[in-house]
Amino acid sequence: MEAQQQARVLTVAETKPSKKKIVLIAGRPSHGYASHEHNAGCTLLAKWLNESGLPVEAVVHKNGWPKEPDALDGAATIVIFSDGGGGHPMLPHLKKVEELINKGVGLACIHYAVEVPKGEAGDKLKQWIGGYFETHWSVNPHWRAEFTEFPKHPVANGVKPFFMDDEWYYHMRFMDNMEGVTPILTAVPPESTRQRPDGPHSGNPTVRARKGMPEHVCWVRQRPDGGRGFGFTGGHWHWSWACDSFRTVVLNGIVWTAGLDVPPGGVPSKRPTLEELEADQDFPQPKNFDRERIRKLIEQWNSWKP
Repeated sequence: MEAQQQARVLTVAETKPSKKKIVLIAGRPSHGYASHEHNAGCTLLAKWLNESGLPVEAVVHKNGWPKEPDALDGAATIVIFSDGGGGHPMLPHLKKVEELINKGVGLACIHYAVEVPKGEAGDKLKQWIGGYFETHWSVNPHWRAEFTEFPKHPVANGVKPFFMDDEWYYHMRFMDNMEGVTPILTAVPPESTRQRPDGPHSGNPTVRARKGMPEHVCWVRQRPDGGRGFGFTGGHWHWSWACDSFRTVVLNGIVWTAGLDVPPGGVPSKRPTLEELEADQDFPQPKNFDRERIRKLIEQWNSWKP
């Protein structure tokens, strides 16, 4: 009898799924209060992932690329939420990331982290996640995007129609013929966002010629090697995490890149309170901060019907 009980215990232990390690790399303090809140944002994302009931272990490395040489060991996916361009924290570590990517490790980039310099870094990031912000091709206006239709893809699970006023970068440089790429969030930007003067981030003739056309601001890539990538251009404002569908699509994308099945209703998470969002930010709260305005925005985001 004792041997049978031991066998049952072993069987349960052996069938229990091992946890997927999710490494979140948060960039340094950046734009000011409640914007580009990489440290606080990654802390919340890790909290929701670890409380989701899914077999994951999310760990956060704050203020730039982790100093520990073994920080990425055993990672199922790497999430980068940071400033980008020439100061992207991944740039000095492209070789290391490429080694992991070649082993099937996932990669998710949020907001400014989708931008790296054109050339080697841009070509690699495009391959790894499906698209990237290319200067003099992509643009970075603030605008209200309304999302009403979603593809039949696990990363869209549980995502309902929503709107968000954000710095939604668009007109990414995607893989040729969108090879392996599935757009998740798509909207038509207002014409005003196409009329800005030429510049590396502001405007260009190609963007202006796309008047009235839809633009993809969130996407995934299934790589030929089996690895997965996720790009999300929103995330300028820290308060946006209180929008249920906004939060869900990002959590879904992270979990999917880790190689897990996304629950039919999306990755579960509890909507953060305003007090939770105010905590752990990099910059002090302005004296004229209008808390009631943010509360009303959160209500609008979660009650909106197209």
